[in-house]
Amino acid sequence: MARGTNGGSDPEAGGQAESGTAVGELTYSAAGLELDRIIEEFEAGVIDVDRLVERLERATEIVDELDRRLRRTRMQVEELVPRLERIGRPDASGTDEDDETAIIEEIYIEETEVDLELEDEEEQEDEDESPPGLF
Repeated sequence: MARGTNGGSDPEAGGQAESGTAVGELTYSAAGLELDRIIEEFEAGVIDVDRLVERLERATEIVDELDRRLRRTRMQVEELVPRLERIGRPDASGTDEDDETAIIEEIYIEETEVDLELEDEEEQEDEDESPPGLF
């Protein structure tokens, strides 16, 4: 399907627009690049009025997704660093293999908890969201 610079699919159809890819399926870099393109369109004033809301919605979806990924990554790093520090410390009990297994189990459990917390946050945000104004 051929598209011009402002062509795209309906963002209501699964959060897809110009790239044809759902925001959640984009890599972090690809999402950042698409957001940069949208910002450039706004700055250059090349967005057709008929597509203004669509592009604003797409930009908002991208920003929300990137923010969610950053928060999740930060939480994971904050959980992993202390564990890595514990692995590096010598243990008087001599059960390094048992300790590593316990740490791996803790990581899995806490990653699951982080995922559940993020899902709860997203559900709460969806409930709290009101239709944004244009400006």
